[in-house]
Amino acid sequence: MSIDIAVETDPSSWDGLVDRATDATPFHRHGALSVFADHTGTELHPLVGYKGQEPVGLLPVFSMTKGPVTLAFSPPPNRKITYLGPVLLSDPNMKRRTRERRHRRFVGEAVSHVDEEIGARYVNVRTAPGYGDPRPFLWNGFTATPRYTYHVDLDRDPDTILAAASSDLRSNVRNTDEEAFEIRSEGRPGMERVVRRAKRRHEEQGVPYDVTPGFVRDLSRAIPDRMESYVCTANGEFAGGGVVLFDEDTVYRWQSVADFDAPVPAQDLVDWHVITEGIDRGLSQYDLVGANNRRLCKYKSKFAPEVETYYGLERSGPAMGALTSVYSRVRDVVSG
Repeated sequence: MSIDIAVETDPSSWDGLVDRATDATPFHRHGALSVFADHTGTELHPLVGYKGQEPVGLLPVFSMTKGPVTLAFSPPPNRKITYLGPVLLSDPNMKRRTRERRHRRFVGEAVSHVDEEIGARYVNVRTAPGYGDPRPFLWNGFTATPRYTYHVDLDRDPDTILAAASSDLRSNVRNTDEEAFEIRSEGRPGMERVVRRAKRRHEEQGVPYDVTPGFVRDLSRAIPDRMESYVCTANGEFAGGGVVLFDEDTVYRWQSVADFDAPVPAQDLVDWHVITEGIDRGLSQYDLVGANNRRLCKYKSKFAPEVETYYGLERSGPAMGALTSVYSRVRDVVSG
C-alpha cells in the first residue's frame, strides 16, 4: 500500500502525533510551528504521511516566495531554530526492511507534495539529531551535509559528570563563592532579558541576530511548559543567562549570553545549574545545541559531551545559481 500525504490542520491532532514520535523536539509542536510562520512571513504546511489510516511520519514545511521563486524550508530561516525536519512513527519491533520501505516512501511522497502542491524550486531541511538516516532524501535528489552537536549524559550523578569535565569547569563550580551570585528561573521576562543581551553581544561582533523579544515571548506562550530561562546575577547585576527548552528526556541549550566582565564565571555556573536541574527532573541528556563552530566547541567540550550528528539537506532546480543567490539572502547559519 502506498503512502498518502495529508495536511493536518488540527493542532491537537498534530501534537498527538508529535507525542508518539520519539525523535521529535519541542520545536515540532504545532504552537511553535505557528509562531515560526508568523515571525518569518512564511506559510506553514504540516504534512503527515499515512499508510491507510496509520500515520508513519511528519514533516512541517514552511514556504515563501521571493520574486518568481517559491522556496521551502524546515525549519524556516533567520530565527536560530536549530532542528526540525522529518520525524517518523513506527513500531520499534518492526522489521528493518519494512521500516526502511515506509521511511523511503514517506519521504518520496512528502517531497512530491512539496514539488507539486507547494511548487518549491528550492528546498532546505535541517533534521533533529534523532533522525539518523538521510538516504531517502539523497534518493530524491538532495545533498546532505553532516552537522554536529554535543550531548551530555544526565543519567549520572552530578559528581560523576563534574569529575569528567575540564579542570577549569570543576574549579569554577566548586570554588565560586555561593554568596557571590544567584541563579533564578525568571520565565518570560528572563527570556526577553537574555535575548536582548544576546542581540547586543552580536551587534558588538557585527553578527546578525534575529531572535527578538517578541518572538521569544510568543514562543513561550505557545509552548509554556517547554521553555524556561535562567538568569545569573552578581552584586545585583546581570552576569549571564540562558533560554532552554525541554521535552520528555532532553533539555536544549537554545540561547545563552554572558558578561565576560562579571565577577563570576556566569556561563559555567548557568550551564551547571541547568545540568543539575535536568538531573532533578529525571531527564537523560543535555543538548548543547551545536558543535560546528570551532571557537564555541572549545567551551562546550569542557563538559565532556558525546558528539551527535544531524543533517542539512538541500535541493534546488535547474537554475541553481539564481536560487543559491536568493537563499543566501534569507538563510541563517546555525553554526553552534
